[in-house]
Amino acid sequence: MPVSTVPYSEVDVLIIGAGPAGLMCANALANAKVNVRIVDKRAAKVTAGQADGISPRTIEVFQSYGIGERLIRESVQIHQAAFYKPSSSGGIELTSRTPDVTAPSARYPFEMALHQGAIEAIFLDSMKALGVEVERSTIPTSIEVSKDENELTDSASYPVRVALQRLDAPEGQPQEEIVHAKYVVGADGAHSWVRKQFDIAMEGEQSDFIWGVLDMVPETDFPDVRNKSLVHSNYGSALLVPREKDRLRTYIQLEDKDIIDPATGRVDKERVGPEELLAVARRTLHPFKLIPTTGILWWTLYIIGQRVALKFSIKNRVFIVGDACHTHSPKAGKRLTFGQGMNASMNDSHNLAWKIALSVRGWAEPSLLSTYETERRKYALDLIAFDKVFSTLFSGKPLTEENSDGVAPEQFLKAFQKFGGFTSGIGELASGLVIGERFPPYKFIRAADAWPFEIQDILPSDFRFKLLVFTGDFSDPLQEARVKSMVANVQTPESFLNRYATPGKSSENARFDIITITKGRKEGFEFLQVPTLLRPHWSKVFIDDTDITGSFGGKGYSYYGIGPEGALVVVRPDGYVGAIAPLDHVEELDAYFASFMKITA
Repeated sequence: MPVSTVPYSEVDVLIIGAGPAGLMCANALANAKVNVRIVDKRAAKVTAGQADGISPRTIEVFQSYGIGERLIRESVQIHQAAFYKPSSSGGIELTSRTPDVTAPSARYPFEMALHQGAIEAIFLDSMKALGVEVERSTIPTSIEVSKDENELTDSASYPVRVALQRLDAPEGQPQEEIVHAKYVVGADGAHSWVRKQFDIAMEGEQSDFIWGVLDMVPETDFPDVRNKSLVHSNYGSALLVPREKDRLRTYIQLEDKDIIDPATGRVDKERVGPEELLAVARRTLHPFKLIPTTGILWWTLYIIGQRVALKFSIKNRVFIVGDACHTHSPKAGKRLTFGQGMNASMNDSHNLAWKIALSVRGWAEPSLLSTYETERRKYALDLIAFDKVFSTLFSGKPLTEENSDGVAPEQFLKAFQKFGGFTSGIGELASGLVIGERFPPYKFIRAADAWPFEIQDILPSDFRFKLLVFTGDFSDPLQEARVKSMVANVQTPESFLNRYATPGKSSENARFDIITITKGRKEGFEFLQVPTLLRPHWSKVFIDDTDITGSFGGKGYSYYGIGPEGALVVVRPDGYVGAIAPLDHVEELDAYFASFMKITA
């Protein structure tokens, strides 16, 4: 009899789990032309419900991959938040309306809502065009990481062994496959199989707050049904989020008597269904009516909890992203801030993908991969701390004559505005550029043709470092000399630009993209006077000036806190500021890149 053999394969990156975090990672790596596979146990993609909120920063990230326009086109924009409190007549009444996004540097000053299935479809279509598709009905059954240190530090090795099982393999076809991967990314959710295989503990706690969720197309006289509405009532709290196609998502706080089994004292999900949730929602929103016109489209229950994994990686070869390494309330800290969990998950992958891509190419030391855990675990802990404050405020009893210890509307609104920069995914721009924060948007004028450009659109996620050269006023002889001296320093063999040059047929620098931003007037500026190094293409020179109509622009230097002497700014492949140096201190950038970048053999 013939001996059956298990198929064997090699891949640069194997991603386990095809939710938003896994798909963001797969799409990013496919764009980087990394050999990537992604598997998922589900037989079909998500079509309804689940996560739905998209933060301003996440819109920027989608735009950097060239898929932002579709996201904006298909989503509902949320520009305003409304706040309700108990009324003297026993119902609820409006207390205030406020901008939903308060971060002053937001390129997109709104949040968006779109169901998870549609968000995933954007990734799936983008990946398919790049030759990558999800392998469904496939689960991992074992995973091993080599203990050989030489193998672990060799960027060309495949030190992770994963056994995969096809759940729908046709008769006569092998069900099992052995995959050897350079890197594995566990994007397999809150009950992560990958995390459990390495006994990575989750630290945190579970609250006593229990919530339900309903999706519907409503008939209602609630006046803020198309705004994000945060409701405190005498019967509990609710969050209303407008959705695409006239839909409404309603988050409803449940009382213990609604869902706790008195005999066991434990949550009994059989006690509550969509009709019971609808009754609680109507009680909370009284005197306004809430009638589903086409039935309940989707519903679920959950208990608020906040947990963070003790570590996000194993030997810089296996990584966990998204809910696999941090979980938070799907409402108060996550959806009151609106989709914060899904946004954090996708941004985990955005942070990790470029680091893996550079490592696969042999361009980066292992120390670069270590920064994934350093950066994203800190963010997760900050998110959890924020989540605890917000979930407690929102789930707490409102301030009334009978409840003097309750949450006052002013207190809740103040917290909402205070945390606006965090929940938008955009840090506050305190004074200029901040290392470790995303490069903020601003419009500059292209020197060659006076065409205005949003600077984020010339910083795409193409896995290159962007060197932004703020030259100052090039017509000033002293400043011109300063710039030419800087150019001479950058062109030395020891400089990072030459030290890490990658041989290739293309004239385009594979690791660095130089963009020049000068001061002056578009009418009299000649871009050809800029040194050749600083204009690798005619489209790479910009002026900090107003547009032709005088409507915007001209204050970019002051907005970023850059003086007339200019500056060198390194923007990482994920759009975050990596380093800032004066024009006459190129050696500071040499040191920055030397800390993680490899010289090509």
